This record gives sequence, structure tokens and C-alpha cells, in this order.
Amino acid sequence: MKNPFKPVLLLVFMVLISLPISAQVVDQKTFSGLKFRNIGPAFTSGRIADIALHPDNENVWYIAVGSGGVWKTTNSGTTWKPIFDGQTSYSIGAITIDPNNPHTIWVGTGENVGGRHVGFGDGVYVSYDDGSSWKNMGLKASEHISKIVVHPENSDIIWVVSQGPLWTSGGERGVYKSIDGGTTWERTLGDDGWIGATDLVIDPRNPDILYAATWQRHRTVAGYLGGGPGSGIHKSTDGGNTWQKLTSGIPSSNLGKIGLAISPFNPDVIYAAIELDRRKGGLFMSSNRGASWTKQSNAVSGGTGPHYYQELYASPHHEGKLFLMNNYVQVSDDHGRTFYTMNERNKHVDSHAMAFKASDPNYVLFGTDGGLYESFDLTKSWKYIRNLPITQYFKLAVDDSEPFYKIYGGTQDNGSHGGPSQSMYSDGITNSDWW
Repeated sequence: MKNPFKPVLLLVFMVLISLPISAQVVDQKTFSGLKFRNIGPAFTSGRIADIALHPDNENVWYIAVGSGGVWKTTNSGTTWKPIFDGQTSYSIGAITIDPNNPHTIWVGTGENVGGRHVGFGDGVYVSYDDGSSWKNMGLKASEHISKIVVHPENSDIIWVVSQGPLWTSGGERGVYKSIDGGTTWERTLGDDGWIGATDLVIDPRNPDILYAATWQRHRTVAGYLGGGPGSGIHKSTDGGNTWQKLTSGIPSSNLGKIGLAISPFNPDVIYAAIELDRRKGGLFMSSNRGASWTKQSNAVSGGTGPHYYQELYASPHHEGKLFLMNNYVQVSDDHGRTFYTMNERNKHVDSHAMAFKASDPNYVLFGTDGGLYESFDLTKSWKYIRNLPITQYFKLAVDDSEPFYKIYGGTQDNGSHGGPSQSMYSDGITNSDWW
């Protein structure tokens, strides 16, 4: 059967190519009549990079998605709203609520991991109205931001931890400080070559005392260089203006990715999950504000490698309890001397972020490659939040089904999916329509 549209398409093509060059430009107006619509699915969800819970209302969560913007809930995940879709970055690495004013939200774009499939960002954003509107505050060449810390007493002072570009040298990498609310930035740690930063913690008794982890790394098509002499732990006693490298008890070999945590019970105690040579590692602890370190155990994130995990969390409710993000989360109850595997039954593996509630010592919220999971009994059982449509698709295809064609996709870490492009039901396309 002949295609009845072919002559029409040919005529349109002939008209287009006959137009002057100035009239052939494709811009936003070209597609202004087309509107995006969400067809799902949310039944596998997608990769979470960071979580921020509102300090005054624990029902309000901000979720940073590695490949899906920023989402907000005001009812503990019952309903969600995407609040970053109007910006020019879709990949998020960090999100922080200003401790002095919870209406102010800071976002660092570009994922905070070193995998082949990560998306890059275009700098730091801030919202002064609970995420309703955003402003880009610079560092557009940072590409991958690990963390943002706001001074607990002065909202004009912000530190940004940037890993920098993954595939090239240069960019804006390292620890950056602003003293004017993000209008200007000064790098105080890192360099123009390969040395970026992965983590930063602040002493709650004295915000001039900071600990930062640098990371020298480079990925090519052929291989991945996950460490170097530029990786290490550093301390500042003047608010991040100057830094001293901490070496007593730290291995002198080429270190890789480092995760830091400061004890909520005794801020003299600092924990560091350090990647050592060839994906080996160890959990190190300092009991004297970083002056010296002791190796507690050989714990290190596994799976695809520490570059993809290595975030370290210290429980605010149970002294000495540590969570090391991993394909299977590692937990310690004795300051890192021993670790055991967290219960992952009925939970997606590959955890990258977690959050605690101040009001409930048995509550934890985890962000994984398969979305959000919460536990009300300290990881003994899990509740999956199955309404976040943030699956990362690598490739899509369609078929010729009638009356509506179907869409198929291969995903990051969540298998292959199929689902409808339209539905005849008034409630629209649901999770159960996908397989």
C-alpha cells in the first residue's frame, strides 16, 4: 500500500530547502506547539544522588536525582512535584537546605559519582522560595558537584565541593567558598588540572573548622584512573580560606575517593572511608580533630568500585553507628572496627544517599539506583516509594501496535521496560500498564 503522506512530506521538504538560510533555523519556537507529558513508569524509579529533609517539617523532602532533576514532597512521599524541570540541567549531585532559612535551597548539578553513564551539570543554583524559582549562581564549569555546605550562622557563606569534569582536565574543581551569598566564588583547595573534591564536613561547635577530601581522578574511553597523589584529607581552621593536609596515620600511597563523617556525639571524632590502591580501602578514624588517624578496618565500597559509592554517614541517634554507601550497604556499630551487610531484602541495592529524622531514631530514608526506600524499624523492613517516575533510559524504541503504539526502553540498572503511549482510561497510564 502506498504511503498517502509521502507526497505531502516531499512537498514540505522542498519548501523548507527553498527557504533562505535565515528562515531554516530551528529554535525553541519551532516546537512551541508540542508539550511534554509524563507517561511513566515509576514502578522501578531511578537513581537518587542526595536527600534533604526540612528541619522544621519532616514531611517535606527534597530529592536530588542523578538523571531526573529535583523533586519535592510535602506529605512524606504521598505526592510529588518536579521543581527543577525549567532549568538547563537534568543531572543533580547535591541538594542542601540553608540551616538559617529553610526557604532557601541550594542545588549542585552534575552527578557526584565517576561512572561511565553520569550526566554533567552547569553549576550551582539557589532558590529563595522553597524551590518555586531558581537562579544559577555560577561555577558552570564544575560539571560534577558532590556537596554544598551553608554556614550555620551566616547564609552569605557557602562552600561548594566540586569533583570537576570527569573526562577532561581543567574546569572548576576543588573546594570553592563564597562570602557574598554565591555572587562570587574563590577556590581554596584543588587545582586547574585533575584535583577536585568529594566531601566536606563542618565542626558544629566552630564553623571555622572544616575537613575536606580531595580526589584526583580521570576517566577515558579506554580506562579509569581513580586516584593519585592529589587525593587526601585536609583541615581548615579559618573557615576554608587555607588548608593543611592531614598525613599522620594516612597511607602515603595514591588514594582514591574518600567519604567523610563527623561524630554527632563528639566532634573531635572524624571518620574517613578511604579508597586505597586498586580498589582496596579502609575505614580510618581520628579522635583528635584530625591530628592523627588509626585504621579501624579494611572496609571499602565494592560493586562497580568506590568511585560509584563511598558516601559515609554517622547516625545522629546511635553513637559509633556508621553507614557506608555501597551496592550492599555496610554498617558498623563500633566506630568502623567491624562492618556487616545491611538488610537489603525487598529493597533495591546500590545506595547513594540516606537521611535521618531527628524525631525518630528508628527511621532511615535511603536513595538508591531504584528510587527511595524508607524503614521505620532501623533497616529490618522496607517500604518502597513507588510514585517517582525518574527511571534513566539509555535507549528507546517503538512498535506498530494499535490503537496506540507501545514504547520500549533499556534502563540503568533496572532491566528493560515496555509500556503504552496512550490510554483509554480516564486515570491515564499507570504503573500496572508497564511491564
